[in-house]
Amino acid sequence: MAKKNIFTDSFGNIYVLKRFIIFILGLVSYRRFNGFNKLKITGSENLVDLPKTNVLFVSNHQTYFADVAAMYHAFCSVNNGYLNTIKNPIYLLNPKVDFYYVAAEETMNKGLLARIFKIAGAVTVKRTWRAEGQNVNRMVDMSEVENIMKALDNGWVITFPQGTTSAFAQGRKGTARLVKNQRPIVIPIKINGFRRAFDKKGLKIKVTGVKPTMEFKPPLDIDYDTETPAEILDKIMYAIEQTPEHNLLHEYDEELKAQKTKTEDDPTV
Repeated sequence: MAKKNIFTDSFGNIYVLKRFIIFILGLVSYRRFNGFNKLKITGSENLVDLPKTNVLFVSNHQTYFADVAAMYHAFCSVNNGYLNTIKNPIYLLNPKVDFYYVAAEETMNKGLLARIFKIAGAVTVKRTWRAEGQNVNRMVDMSEVENIMKALDNGWVITFPQGTTSAFAQGRKGTARLVKNQRPIVIPIKINGFRRAFDKKGLKIKVTGVKPTMEFKPPLDIDYDTETPAEILDKIMYAIEQTPEHNLLHEYDEELKAQKTKTEDDPTV
């Protein structure tokens, strides 16, 4: 495995090429977030004093690529001193290059654009529960876990603990185990509106005039010595607002269920 130096990142990707790709993708996607739609960013002050390595961002997920692209804009903007805004795209000339994101291997191997995104910073993993649209049950590839840990040792990493773009899906315990073992600073991100503005891949604009939101929350308070992975996962899922109490439809369904039960128990109601 390659080692980080002044020319390449820890995975052997050439920095000059990464900078060029981030710059081009940033220019292409800029109007999607500050033109056709207006991305509202809050909480980026929580990123200012973070160390350069061992920072893990955990986020809910709504599209394959638009979520990550917007995060690149936000991180590059903060890297150049701009808080809660992406209005000055000059930040693309000085991008944050030691930034990685965890992505499904099958997604990143489909098409030229996905492969370009991969060079920009993807750490690919094989889903243990899903592959090619089918349910599977396979062991975790420990070399992939080591790659994520290596990325954390050399920069910032974004992961989507649900492993899917479906809202309120169950969180995966692997993220919590990684946090328990690696002890990174954990920054929750809550996004909204991306599913409405873009198609599932995040490449096509479905609706204009949408105001997607991206909220960077303060670091999670985690006791790495005493808290279990299950407790850590609960904290993560609550912070990214993907628990039942954040699901208005869940509350509505529960009310309907309770009303139906009451009617069955008392036909006179």
